[in-house]
Amino acid sequence: MSRKKKERFAAIKEMDNVYEMDVFGDDRFDKKFFKDDHPIILELGCGKGDYVIEMAEKYPDKNFIGVDIKGDRIYIGAKQALKRGLTNVAFIRTFVQFLNKHFDPNSVSEIWITFPDPYPSDTKSRKRLTSPFFLDIYRTILEDEGVLHFKTDDEDLYKFTMETLKEEGAIIDYYIENLYGQNSIRPELAIKTTYEKRHIADGKKIKYIQFRFQARK
Repeated sequence: MSRKKKERFAAIKEMDNVYEMDVFGDDRFDKKFFKDDHPIILELGCGKGDYVIEMAEKYPDKNFIGVDIKGDRIYIGAKQALKRGLTNVAFIRTFVQFLNKHFDPNSVSEIWITFPDPYPSDTKSRKRLTSPFFLDIYRTILEDEGVLHFKTDDEDLYKFTMETLKEEGAIIDYYIENLYGQNSIRPELAIKTTYEKRHIADGKKIKYIQFRFQARK
C-alpha cells in the first residue's frame, strides 16, 4: 500500500462522517448521525462520492450514505462533503454483502447502484450487484415499495439485470436504454460520476432501470 493510501486510511478513522464497519459483528449504522427522520438513500460502490454529494446538495430533505470498501476513495468523498458543509451525507466502509448487518429491516428508502463491476465471466455472476443474492439483501433493508435505481454502460450486465429482475418478480417501473438520448431527464439522473463521464466520452450508451419489490404480506 502506498504512503498516500496509508495516510487516507488513517484519516478516515478520524472523520465524523465515515463509519468503518465490523463485518464480523452486528455493527449497525447509527441513524442519529443525521439528527432527523428524513428518508435514507444508499449509493452502492460509491467510489469518490460524486453521486451522493451531488444528490445531497440537490435534496437537503433526504439523507444519503455512500457505501464502498475502498477507504482511499471514501476519504476523497468524505473530505469533499465536509468542505461543502453537507450534514445529510455520510459514508460507510464495508462490503455490500453485509448491508443487512448494518441496517435494520425496512430502514432504507432508496438504493442507487451506479456503474458496478459487470463481472463478465459467468462463473462470477453471483458477484454482480444485481444478482439474486444481492437482491435478497436489498429486499430485507428496503421499506415496502422502496425504490432501486440502476445505471450501467455495460450491455451484458444490463440484459442480465433485466432478466434477473423478471425472474425474481421485481416490478420494473421503467427503463431507458440510452439515457442521454432522451429529450429531458430527471435532475438526479443527469448527475455524472467520474466513470460515467469516461463512458460517455468513449461513445457508450448509458442504461437505466428503476425497479422495486412486491410489498411484503
